[in-house]
Amino acid sequence: MLVLRARSVLRSTSLSPRGIPCRALATATGELKRTGLYDFHVQNGAKMVPFAGYSMPLAYGDVGQIASHNHVRNSAGLFDVGHMVQSNFRGQTVTSFLEWLTPSSLSTLSPYSSTLSVILNEKGGIIDDTVITKHASDAFYVVTNAGRRDRDLPWFQEKLKEWNSSEWAKDGPVEMEVLEGWGLLALQGPEAASYLQGLTSFDLRGLTFGKSAFVPIEGFNLHVARGGYTGEDGFEVSYIYPPSQTLDVAQLLSKSPVQLTGLGARDSLRLEAGMCLYGNDLDETTTPVEAGLSWVIGKERKETGDFIGAEGVRKHLKDGPPRRRVGLVIDGAPARQGAKIFDPSGKELLGAITSGIPSPSVGQNIAMGYVTSGWHKKGTEVGVEVRNKLRKGVLTPMPFLKPKYWRG
Repeated sequence: MLVLRARSVLRSTSLSPRGIPCRALATATGELKRTGLYDFHVQNGAKMVPFAGYSMPLAYGDVGQIASHNHVRNSAGLFDVGHMVQSNFRGQTVTSFLEWLTPSSLSTLSPYSSTLSVILNEKGGIIDDTVITKHASDAFYVVTNAGRRDRDLPWFQEKLKEWNSSEWAKDGPVEMEVLEGWGLLALQGPEAASYLQGLTSFDLRGLTFGKSAFVPIEGFNLHVARGGYTGEDGFEVSYIYPPSQTLDVAQLLSKSPVQLTGLGARDSLRLEAGMCLYGNDLDETTTPVEAGLSWVIGKERKETGDFIGAEGVRKHLKDGPPRRRVGLVIDGAPARQGAKIFDPSGKELLGAITSGIPSPSVGQNIAMGYVTSGWHKKGTEVGVEVRNKLRKGVLTPMPFLKPKYWRG
């Protein structure tokens, strides 16, 4: 989910030995979908792999994952994230509808501001993480994960039908428009702002983290949101349609010093930034309190909010969750998804790793996972089972790198 990916951290997965995010290998059989930039990727030497039902670029040419990762940290990279599901929600009661679907305070969000949020089931489990941008009190732009499309869209339709046939919609129905085939690009890195500023008369210094605007860029009028999935300063560029325009914009945004960047680097960048990948670090059995995402719940809504899953969330807020998401630094070999976490003696099972990599920027093996509450304090030592050997892990605050978001 992508667009803001903020403060606490949400989203990719531990890499397989081939460098492919593990969940990519679990794609259902059938023909893979393609974004509007598929041919562009192939022409630029991309190695295409299955991911969330799409054929997506893992890396380009002979540029390795670590070199690509470092280029984004030091300069700028462009990511195709057109596989994400983009939707517009409109209507006089749309704010109340989305505040029913999520625990976030959207009524107090200012126009052209974004927030990370979560879509919850009746028990308070996370159906998906999402970024919600408010354009006006009756218009919102919502981005959800491609891998959750078949769960999210029917859920939206079901809840829209329920809402629009109830008293809640007496002031007007809510409508959803899925922006099929619309492009979505992420320009990330310390040189992203200077590069983009060279293409527009719009003063990007006023566009701070979490804010968006329609920006004129070389003849295109594009939705530009400041944020991203790397921990670096950057932008997500959307409302690009038709597909031919996506190609033009991608070519415009990928000239030197910007490098095209694939899934391999995206995974290591997001994990260093402490961000989750749905399916690895989040799922429907996990509440936002367990996931360390209580901050997405509006302050006043923690006690009185009438949102789906509120009872389960409030129980964890009041009594404390049974487990908590944590960051770890691990000695020796890197721990991958599924590695077990024990107490230092190796006798008591505490939880499991959900994502893990050797960090190019930190220079250590980093991971995130869940441990039993009480074992989640900073500096706590645990044992992590890697290659049938118990290795020392130390609980470490996330993000692993200080974010470089532009806040003005």
